[in-house]
Amino acid sequence: MFEARMKRLTVRMAETGTDGVFVGPTSNMKWLAGFDPHGDERPVMLVVGPKSAAFLMPALNADSARQHTNLPFVTWSDAEGPANAFARVLEETGISDMTTPTIALDETMRADFAMMIVDAFPGAKREFLADTVGALRAAKDESEYKLLKMNALIDDETMRAAFAALKPGMSELEAAEIIRQKFKAQGAAAEFIIVCFGENGAFPHHHSGERRLKAGDAILLDIGGRKDGYPSDMTRVGYCGTPPEGFEEVVSVVERAVQAAIAAARPGVKASEVDRAARETIAAAGYGDRFLHRTGHGLGIDVHERPYITSTSDVVLQAGNVFSIEPGIYLTDRFGVRLEEIVILGKNGAEVFSELSRQPVRVEG
Repeated sequence: MFEARMKRLTVRMAETGTDGVFVGPTSNMKWLAGFDPHGDERPVMLVVGPKSAAFLMPALNADSARQHTNLPFVTWSDAEGPANAFARVLEETGISDMTTPTIALDETMRADFAMMIVDAFPGAKREFLADTVGALRAAKDESEYKLLKMNALIDDETMRAAFAALKPGMSELEAAEIIRQKFKAQGAAAEFIIVCFGENGAFPHHHSGERRLKAGDAILLDIGGRKDGYPSDMTRVGYCGTPPEGFEEVVSVVERAVQAAIAAARPGVKASEVDRAARETIAAAGYGDRFLHRTGHGLGIDVHERPYITSTSDVVLQAGNVFSIEPGIYLTDRFGVRLEEIVILGKNGAEVFSELSRQPVRVEG
């Protein structure tokens, strides 16, 4: 699988006129090479050039890293430093033969690693990985589909268990711990947990705290776990006892926005058109200024990655893209409603990973 991804990258480099790709010990390296070695201040990177690919690798970590890849290493010790080894990597990969190459840098690598590359090619045209590794990562393959589906179903079960366990007097943090343990029981690790009771739902990225659930509260749960290297992400809402005034209307509007965005999502459509479908639905209902964020983000190895579903994105969506659709309405000091699905684009449109209803869940008050 990783050899195939490397071949796809060299094809993509030729298509985009990219002479060198520099990948740090990040999720980009994990996707491309199958592992991301220990990263500290010692420069380590995967370099892909017109001749070949090779790792700049600290000798301290080389034996351990060798278990995970057959790509060649150019090693350096603490005593000698990385400069000569880095020059050898550039020579072996063929990048040093070019006076003004076009190079793509991993935007998530350490700044001091990036400066080594910039200093080595003062006349180079520099880009980030969006058009090379990023573009390839955005189109998920069958193995990734299976892992994302598995994690989505784990998230479904965790969300069911979370709502079933809620009761008046429970704090957000206590609910978060129940969620964490449910992920663990299914062999996953909690990636993030947002529990919002009542007015805290109006904060899109609320940090769960000591707020306790009481009758009449709206409930918002945004949770994700990770198993076998891939994550999940989903948001559902409910209420305790009886819903607060206006809650059911807002849920209905957000649900229509989700449906509109899912219907708009298909290969060949710009990401901005999917955002527009959700945003216009909410604006038409009079809540346009209460939709505070983009409609979605890509999901793969990272919870947030390309493509981003924003009002300004000209990215043309393609089959295999995986991203969230998560419109929301946030009413200060009252409640917030966000409904989130992760979808994958097929030839004919979007498939939702989750099998859990988006209908609000009633908790006994």
